[in-house]
Amino acid sequence: MGFTRDGETRSIVRDVSFTLSAGRCVAIVGESGSGKSVTARTLAGLTGAGAIVEAEELSLGDADLTAQTARSWRGIRGKRIGFIQQDALVSLDPLRPVGREIEEALRLHGWRDRSVRRRKAIELLASVDVPQPELRARQRPGELSGGLRQRALIASAIALDPEVIIADEPTTALDVTVQAQVLSLLEDAKARGASIILISHDLSVVAQLADDILVMREGEVVEQGAAAQVLGAPRHAYTQSLVDAVPSGHTRGERLAPQERTVPNLHIARPSSGVNGEPVLEARGLVKRFVSPDGRLSTAVDDVSFTLRRGETLGIVGESGSGKSTTARIALALEHADEGEVLLLGSPWSAVSESRRRPQRRRIGVVYQDPLSSFDPRWNTERILLDAIPADAGLTRRQREQRVIDLLAQVALPASVRERFPLRLSGGQRQRIAIARALATSPEIIVLDEAVSALDVSVQAQVLDLLVDLQDEYGLSYLFISHDLGVIHHLSDRVLVMKDGVVVEHGDAEQIFRAPAHPYTQELLRALPTL
Repeated sequence: MGFTRDGETRSIVRDVSFTLSAGRCVAIVGESGSGKSVTARTLAGLTGAGAIVEAEELSLGDADLTAQTARSWRGIRGKRIGFIQQDALVSLDPLRPVGREIEEALRLHGWRDRSVRRRKAIELLASVDVPQPELRARQRPGELSGGLRQRALIASAIALDPEVIIADEPTTALDVTVQAQVLSLLEDAKARGASIILISHDLSVVAQLADDILVMREGEVVEQGAAAQVLGAPRHAYTQSLVDAVPSGHTRGERLAPQERTVPNLHIARPSSGVNGEPVLEARGLVKRFVSPDGRLSTAVDDVSFTLRRGETLGIVGESGSGKSTTARIALALEHADEGEVLLLGSPWSAVSESRRRPQRRRIGVVYQDPLSSFDPRWNTERILLDAIPADAGLTRRQREQRVIDLLAQVALPASVRERFPLRLSGGQRQRIAIARALATSPEIIVLDEAVSALDVSVQAQVLDLLVDLQDEYGLSYLFISHDLGVIHHLSDRVLVMKDGVVVEHGDAEQIFRAPAHPYTQELLRALPTL
């Protein structure tokens, strides 16, 4: 399979073969650019303009899929092949209630009349465990949580009980409990006889559902076989590298990525716990309230306290809506707390005016989940980093340019990246530049808010190794916000577990993961998929 543009044909996927039986799941795994999503879209007739699809055989039952027209494909998609995409907020019409979205999937195939379709949409929402389905059916995607949106998307995909369900990264960036619910829904569909093609870079997710696995790299299948064999005894070095890159408690103190050290002359040993180090960031009794759209007052953060010490990583974990990101914004003094205070290096931070804070802001950096949205797309890498270097650093123009090169070297990127724009960089490169930007002021603290949650497992491994190296070299302190328990366990010295704005458990990472005391923490760990 390939694309023709400007008279040139570029091959994207080559010699991919597999057979999918009723009630079975075939998973296709690999990094971004491996060809797995292009393969999935080809199987659903969604390759787009300029695509060239060649196959010795591509069939669904007795239907030859290579012979379908755009019109006949519309009769197959939804009815015989359901397609679940990764980002429900983008895939669902933001202006249409989700119930109408599901009704539309039924209407396009001439299924019954409008009143019956409306009742069916509510039944489908209930079948995928959406609470209050009558109410949710009338709500638009922006009014629903990420988990509810994803379930609504699944309801739309299975509305006509298709023979095959293609799920393209259906759980990426979802909380661990919501992820478990989505996997359970797919498992139920499989038990009813549906065949599933699961596209994912998360091997822990794949292990829960797949019967067979294809591992793709650069458009080719490098290994395939039964899930137990591929994950338990991989034959190809690339597959083994993907397995090794999955972070967990077992990987603490170990390098995840099979590459040269990201920062010269450093070792990977975990920094000694900062329990005895001096406090660099302290939160005392933080409370934050918001007025919801219906006018009611809700508490997003309720009496949250913590201490981050020099050279340690404090992980904050919880589901969406738990208050962890709001806590991070208060710590950064980007959000005002209604009660409580934050101290930076022992001095008032949240309670002082911005004019008094400004000279100290260089001491605390931040890295967000999606660096692309925080970069000016009109700026190249050099300008992004130059803008982050303090203007009062007393550097000449040449010294500032050299500082950019040094920052890129710190995050293991070549100087040639300076001229490239964000859209021309890979996700891993953009995240490294986001880290370089955070390092530009020589901070003592970096707040990382879901900084690796959307990355491929191998790229995530490289970034996590880099963070450990930088911490080891410069004594950095990390406030690490994540819903990914495997990442938190791998990286953190201590952990705060948040639910509904409250810290329900905190303490040493090993203790919490080995013997969690609170029922909610126990629930999170039970929902955690593992290899």
